[in-house]
Amino acid sequence: MRNLVVISHPDPNSLTHAVADAFAGGLRESDPAVSVEIADLAAEGFDPRQTAQDLAAHLLTATPADDILAEQARIDRADRLVLVYPVYWWSFPALLKGWIDRVFTNGWAYGYTEGEGRKKLGRLEVVLIAVGGTDTGTYARHGYFGAMRTQIDHGIFDYCGARVVRHELLFESHGADQQPNLDAAWRLGRDMAKRRAA
Repeated sequence: MRNLVVISHPDPNSLTHAVADAFAGGLRESDPAVSVEIADLAAEGFDPRQTAQDLAAHLLTATPADDILAEQARIDRADRLVLVYPVYWWSFPALLKGWIDRVFTNGWAYGYTEGEGRKKLGRLEVVLIAVGGTDTGTYARHGYFGAMRTQIDHGIFDYCGARVVRHELLFESHGADQQPNLDAAWRLGRDMAKRRAA
């Protein structure tokens, strides 16, 4: 099982990075043969801004840029895509959203032209781990998590045919004790390793 874990937090000492490491640790401890690649978009300098070439590729009048083809190849090598991200304004950070905007292209992630199969990433399993700064009551009271699931799970991944098998929300990321969040991420990694083994 090949896992691609994508992080888009600019601080390598952030809770987001620690959660990604804990998730990967749970995977590896449960299945030492598992493959885990970490894609740190900020450290790698990924440019989230759409270009004229990106728009032409969307219209199928140009080939995607080399950096996009490299990201698509990285996803093509994976069986599972794991996005670990801080919640910014009830969604992804701009870097991660820009990565999706640029990488999940017409013709590769989905079919936009008439007669072409629309959902092209049906083989891909997706795990989403959101790190939120507030408590469960705030999310429940305002329906934030439901809105996030509609936008992300359905609006992005279902549209491309990828299966979101887990969308976890970790709470109170600004609290003094983050061990419960790290433990939850490790357990999720362990559960995902067992899920594939079953």
